[in-house]
Amino acid sequence: MSIVFQKPKGLTDTPMHYCPGCTHGIIHRLVAETMDEFDIIGKTIGVCPVGCAVMAYDYFSCDMVEAAHGRAPAVATGIKRALPESVVFTYQGDGDLAAIGTAETVHSATRGENITVIFVNNAIYGMTGGQMAPTTLPNQITQTTPYGRDTQTAGFPVRICEMLATLDGTAYIERVAVDSPTHVRSAKKAIQKAFAYQLDGKGFSLVEVLSTCPTNWGLSPVESLAWLRENMMPYYPLGVFKDKYGENVNKDAQKQAEVHV
Repeated sequence: MSIVFQKPKGLTDTPMHYCPGCTHGIIHRLVAETMDEFDIIGKTIGVCPVGCAVMAYDYFSCDMVEAAHGRAPAVATGIKRALPESVVFTYQGDGDLAAIGTAETVHSATRGENITVIFVNNAIYGMTGGQMAPTTLPNQITQTTPYGRDTQTAGFPVRICEMLATLDGTAYIERVAVDSPTHVRSAKKAIQKAFAYQLDGKGFSLVEVLSTCPTNWGLSPVESLAWLRENMMPYYPLGVFKDKYGENVNKDAQKQAEVHV
């Protein structure tokens, strides 16, 4: 009998604490599989800050460092500069990376730090109860926007990929999703490429993963996947926004994003 699937060595046997239907587990698996396939578990150091993934140190088999809220890119920069032969990645949510950690994100990117950032965007603050996040969509209902996000008072969502793609220091920026088997496979390829670029010393890479939050969205897991496809993807189009060493930039995604500005 052939083995169809087995748990990657990059994950521990610890049961995860995530809510039913949360896609963090899928993203964890893709990162772990990448470490397995590149045979880099022993030289990889992950950085997890405050957020739903605050206890990711229990789930990944590599060395992990806990960072203060929003400071993962700064911590990762210090680790990579002190241990340049190591492979360093951060695992961050949108409330962390795009709000309190915006400065660390932008400046580590524009410096071209040779690190990999896994950015999980579920358009809401998950761990703290479902408040509006920088990525919350216009008119989206949250605990702090019960009538929907009003762009007149709260401004517009932050598109991280589009913003970072304009910086000279970034090497690879792509937005993916994990709502279907096809998209999961594409997400895996993006994460592999981001790690490969670091191994090749090419600089800063970020993979944004559109994710769900069934609990705080008030939807079932299946409904959440549909909501992501119907609402998040049009506003946050999938694709490669920058590949400094390749030619596969998704111009259609960039044009689609410009329509919503």
